[in-house]
Amino acid sequence: MNRRGTMMLLAVAIAAFGCASEESANMDTAGGSEDAPLPPDLGTMSMTPRVVLETNKGKIVMELDREAAPKTVENIVWHVENGFYDGLTFHRVISGFMIQTGSFTAEMAARQSPKPTLQNEADNGLKNVRGSVAMARTGEPHSASAGFYINHVDNPNLDHVAPTQAGWGYCVFGTVIEGMDVVDAIADVPTQTVGRMADVPVEPVIIEKAYIEH
Repeated sequence: MNRRGTMMLLAVAIAAFGCASEESANMDTAGGSEDAPLPPDLGTMSMTPRVVLETNKGKIVMELDREAAPKTVENIVWHVENGFYDGLTFHRVISGFMIQTGSFTAEMAARQSPKPTLQNEADNGLKNVRGSVAMARTGEPHSASAGFYINHVDNPNLDHVAPTQAGWGYCVFGTVIEGMDVVDAIADVPTQTVGRMADVPVEPVIIEKAYIEH
């Protein structure tokens, strides 16, 4: 199979894996609470907020693009400010493709977001290039919630091409501005299959703390 065919299969796999997480019967609800703070003050929120992921492999800093993907960025910031990503793992990593997080704890217990799914903003002109950050989702174009991935290489097959079921693509909402060496290290860790889940790191890669850089 040529590279294009392989990457198309991997793109489909992002959607398939999203479905698997939603169907999990073992939901860890620690990330959501009825007492969670209100959404960020949009009047004072930066147009380019920076999110720091402190992992057990090192620090990754992502600069988000609120102008290009306003609803997506506001959603990510809400989850960060409510501690949703703390303790989650990069549960799926594929060198030469991407690393994915935002759904599972180190024990592979699914953590379900209390927020509704998002309107796909993949038609914003941003591309799935190396170091860009984009929303993971199921096969339904408007099903993204809290999960996201970092592109390890350029993945043009994940870009928006048309407002159709097959053409929506995956919404890019930011880029890694510090820590691509950490992304590379995570992408290269040994992986295994856990149940129905492939490409799971043998040793968990954990987000110890996620926060907004001020």
